[in-house]
Amino acid sequence: MATLKEKLTEIIPGLRNDVKSLIKEHGNKQISEVSVAQAYGGMRGVKGLVSDTSLVDPEKGLIIRDIPVSELTEKLPEEIFYLLSTAELPDADTLKSLQNDLAERSEVPSYVFDVLRAMPKDSHPMAMLDTGILVLERESVFRKRYDEGMKRDEYWVPALEDSLQLLAKLPAVAAGVYRIRFDKGDLIDSDPNLDWGGNYARMLGIEDPSGEFANLIKLYLVLHCDHESGNVSAHTCHVVGSALSDLYYAVSAGLNGLAGPLHGLANQECLKFVLAVNEKYGGVPTTEQLKEFTWDTLNSGKVIPGYGHAVLRKTDPRFIAFNDFGKRVCPDDDVFKTVDIMYEVVPPILIEHGKAKNPYPNVDAGSGALLYHFGLTEFQYYTVFFGVSRALGMCAHNIYNRSLGIPITRPKSVGTKWLKKTVGAA
Repeated sequence: MATLKEKLTEIIPGLRNDVKSLIKEHGNKQISEVSVAQAYGGMRGVKGLVSDTSLVDPEKGLIIRDIPVSELTEKLPEEIFYLLSTAELPDADTLKSLQNDLAERSEVPSYVFDVLRAMPKDSHPMAMLDTGILVLERESVFRKRYDEGMKRDEYWVPALEDSLQLLAKLPAVAAGVYRIRFDKGDLIDSDPNLDWGGNYARMLGIEDPSGEFANLIKLYLVLHCDHESGNVSAHTCHVVGSALSDLYYAVSAGLNGLAGPLHGLANQECLKFVLAVNEKYGGVPTTEQLKEFTWDTLNSGKVIPGYGHAVLRKTDPRFIAFNDFGKRVCPDDDVFKTVDIMYEVVPPILIEHGKAKNPYPNVDAGSGALLYHFGLTEFQYYTVFFGVSRALGMCAHNIYNRSLGIPITRPKSVGTKWLKKTVGAA
């Protein structure tokens, strides 16, 4: 059995040699061209980043270290972190070692919760989560080691240490945000005997006699763990980390991007849409009623939230995983039943409508309905779950980048006048 640090010590020299050879032998070869539309359109589709932790295939969806996410739904989040970091799933002994390591680091300094309690009562939960992470920055081993002086090829070691420290404490910080922001009573202590996701679910204080709420949270944390390196949260974390800002700065910055309505708030909008349907029809709509509501929404110039994706051209496997969970756990729940009916009704309408490149549901189409089923009705908090999950990928990326000595991100900018001159525009 090898610890995560020992495993990384074993594989990092080979990674460094591979990348060094690739750059030396093929560094001048072109891998992408950029159009004017891409330059103005958020660099969509421009190949300019490297992500070995995960990729998004238009037909297959999220693939983590060559494994489709649909094959990982029974795994624990900490197993996924090990996979993201090493390209291997841990065996039972290695998993237990990692879980023990996280449990030993899980105590959150009291000053973090003092700061969160001092924030305005109507603070957004994401602002509180980001703040809690920033306050924890004083614990950064990377910053201390950098200030003391260390070799560049050693950067990954304190980056790993910061990752383990942050991930160990993040469930308690996130649960604390929920209980403080929504007046749920005293904080709930961490239980070192539980797995990472199950402990997070417990500290929220949601009644869970069946254990299925904990199962949902663990599934949620697995499905949102990573999504290449070009999405706003991962890319922002990468850019900030490339300046050798420590992980606390970088993850907090990434989560600030996740808080935007075009990134991490989608499941809230999807749930609001479903609840609006149920309110209009006094419960689960018929197929004809849902068709009417969908066409009315489209004809008014609005979109159907949760349908379509920037990359995918098939149903998101993560949606299927959530939908299968709902069919097993709450098949008679009115909100979930509406989500399930939408899956049958909406895609054909979007195809007929003709404007959606992908008429199929993405991961956000059903996840909010499942959280709502278990009584977690505070919509503003939903993105925090996303943030806790995405931190797994952010930390793995940071370790990878520090191990390879990836330099500061600094793409070249051009102006509109230069573009006009270059393309021969009037």
